[in-house]
Amino acid sequence: MKNSARNTLKGTITNIQSDSATANINIDIGNGNTLSSVITRNAVDDLKLTEGDSIEAIIKSTSVMIRK
Repeated sequence: MKNSARNTLKGTITNIQSDSATANINIDIGNGNTLSSVITRNAVDDLKLTEGDSIEAIIKSTSVMIRK
């Protein structure tokens, strides 16, 4: 499957915490680095995501903001 995003990170799901509408997915992307993503609960169910799954995180964003 092709897509226009150029930032793809392979990883393993280490934790899924969900409520009725959303799920927080933690992904081990190697070298001690983790990525967290909030997706819909429907997406978790449709993709049949479970802890231990090998996945690809595809990042397409216009900005990342951090404030302290």
